[in-house]
Amino acid sequence: QGRHLTGPPCPQGRRERPRRARGDPGAMSESQITKRTVYVGGLAEQVDKKVLEAAFLPFGDLRSVEIPVDMKSGAHRGFGFIEFMEVEDAEDAIDNMHHAELYGRTLRVNLARAANNKPSTESNRPIWADDFFYRKKLQDEGLGVDDEALDA
Repeated sequence: QGRHLTGPPCPQGRRERPRRARGDPGAMSESQITKRTVYVGGLAEQVDKKVLEAAFLPFGDLRSVEIPVDMKSGAHRGFGFIEFMEVEDAEDAIDNMHHAELYGRTLRVNLARAANNKPSTESNRPIWADDFFYRKKLQDEGLGVDDEALDA
């Protein structure tokens, strides 16, 4: 499964390869998107979206650059995400930029993980869907609970 390289090596270790025809970008699966998105940690305060974009542009075409901002302080939180157009470009960026230095800080560059804050089916259930809550409410109001009738 080795890659065949064509032409001389490019600056910063970027490898040239023929570009594949791109399909409908809206049809990308979530796993394909996460394989094209890199997490960049250890960003200095001076780093903004333009600086981050300029640092990673040599590895391929970028779809987006995001640096989350702390709502209270207004400063960024020390990390960002870069989505490349191609999976191979993201891999090249990780290979070349992990442990690189930017504004005196050592960068941590890895594949981004999918956010885990998606609601599950359990979190979408109303509290009264579980009869435990109903029984407790009845007990709190001093009413007896007929367990045999509820369980039947």
